[in-house]
Amino acid sequence: MSKPDELLVDIATLVESGQSNQMSLTVVTGGAVITGRLASEAVWRQRVSEVLADSARLGEFSPVFTAAARDGGPPAYLHFHMARILQGAVGIPETGGMYRVSIAEVSAWSMGDFSYSDH
Repeated sequence: MSKPDELLVDIATLVESGQSNQMSLTVVTGGAVITGRLASEAVWRQRVSEVLADSARLGEFSPVFTAAARDGGPPAYLHFHMARILQGAVGIPETGGMYRVSIAEVSAWSMGDFSYSDH
């Protein structure tokens, strides 16, 4: 594993502190481009838990996401909500998804999220 980008860790720390939930970010990780808004781990876990709880097939996994989140050290993951994996001229899924990305695995990043237009 590579050494995490300290600036990216600082951004994640600010998001985790609850002082901001408006940071949009685009990252390259494992060859995928993911774009969306960052959330704190606690907010992300709660939202994933709610989505799973509403599912007839996946409801039993909901409690896994309500468990305690972090140990108090620097953040090791970015938690995206309303995010898309960019592939060609398409963002998957169109409505946005919930992604957890290891900061140490981010090879490139940019402030803001990207969207495509047909025009």
